[in-house]
Amino acid sequence: MTTADDTVYRFRAAVPEDSEAISALDGSFTTDTIFRVSLTADGFTLREVPVDPPLTKVFPQDEPDGGDESGEDDQDSRTFVALGAGGGLAGFIAVSYAPWNRRLVIEDIEVAPEHRGRGVGRALVGLAVGFARERGAGHIWLEVTSVNAPAIHAYQKLGFAFCGLDTSLYDGTASEGEQALYMSMPCR
Repeated sequence: MTTADDTVYRFRAAVPEDSEAISALDGSFTTDTIFRVSLTADGFTLREVPVDPPLTKVFPQDEPDGGDESGEDDQDSRTFVALGAGGGLAGFIAVSYAPWNRRLVIEDIEVAPEHRGRGVGRALVGLAVGFARERGAGHIWLEVTSVNAPAIHAYQKLGFAFCGLDTSLYDGTASEGEQALYMSMPCR
């Protein structure tokens, strides 16, 4: 893939040698808006609100992500990587497929800050969609923190819609006080 600024990216399935670079990728973000969750008698509402000063979120390196980042753990899991022009890691996506409900779960997706806004995330999700189709997935599902407005907007542009909420997922973690939002999209 070549971007508008002539940056060339190469995409492939991850190999065990990618694990160190995947673990070291900077997944932090800064945002001037967050999604505020309000519980109602019949569910919940979301409202995007400004934050001042802007919020910078850095994910701890030691947080477990639930998967093998090499992409080699089983036939229903994959990790794909994006490599920049110099061969360095620009991003990755780790996915797993659950046959019982035909759901492909995006376990983790990160794009290095200097490669954001260039279509790398969109291309990685495209690889996940291709894998979902190979497996016969009916839908693709992910979880995102309510404070990651940049990711939420990107997912919405890709066709994801809100489908659920967990107000306690992050209790006892560095993300306490945030809510887990679930998004999904059909896999056509």
